Amino acid sequence: MAIISAQKLTKVYKASTFEVTALAGVDLSVKEGEMIAIMGPSGCGKTTLLNCLSSIDSVTSGTIQINNTELSSMSDDDLSEFRAKSMGFIFQTYNLLPVLNAQENVELPLLVSGTPSSKAKRAAREALDLVGLIDWANHKPAELSGGQQQRVTVARALVNKPAIVWADEPTGNLDSGTEKEIMDLLCRLNEENNQTFVVVTHSDYVGGRTQKIIKMKDGLIL
Repeated sequence: MAIISAQKLTKVYKASTFEVTALAGVDLSVKEGEMIAIMGPSGCGKTTLLNCLSSIDSVTSGTIQINNTELSSMSDDDLSEFRAKSMGFIFQTYNLLPVLNAQENVELPLLVSGTPSSKAKRAAREALDLVGLIDWANHKPAELSGGQQQRVTVARALVNKPAIVWADEPTGNLDSGTEKEIMDLLCRLNEENNQTFVVVTHSDYVGGRTQKIIKMKDGLIL
C-alpha cells in the first residue's frame, strides 16, 4: 500500500525577470515501511521534491497524497498539525538550538504541538535511549560530536513516532565511519518500526543502504 503518492508534480520558482522549473512533472509512489533514496546532481530537484512531498513547500501543480490524505485540501494550520503528528525531519545541519541540552531539543516538537511537559520529557528520554544517547541527555550541542548531534536530530525526528521520516543529506557533514553508524541506526529503525524513510543524498553509500534509489535529473525522475 502506498503511503506517499504524487502525480504530475511541478514546481516553478519565479523571479522578476526569469523562472526556474525545479520539478517538471514528477510521479512517485512510496510503499508503507519502505526506505528510499532520492539521488542526482546538485540542482536536479531532490530537495525541492522532498520539501513539496512533506508540505514544507507548496507545488505549482499536481497532487500529493500522504496516507490517503490530499495535501492540497488542507489549510496551513491543518498541514502544520499533520506534519507535527505524522512526520519527522532530519537535516544535514542538525538545526539544534545551542542553548538547549539534548533532551530539551528532542522535547521541543512535542511541546510546540501542545504535549504536556511531563509526557514530552518521558518521550524525549525514550527517543534518546533508542539512539544510544540517554547518558548525554543533559549535554548541549557544543559538548557533542557531529555524530552525536545527528543522533539527537534522529531522536527529535522520532519522538512523535511518525509514520514518515524525511531526511535531507543526513550524513552530509559526517566522516565515513560516523556515516555508517547513522545509516545502521536508520536502517534498524526502519526495519523494527516499519517507518517509511525518504532520504535525499549525494552519497552512494547511503543510497546503497536503502531499498530503492530514485534518480533525478533536470526536475524529472529518470
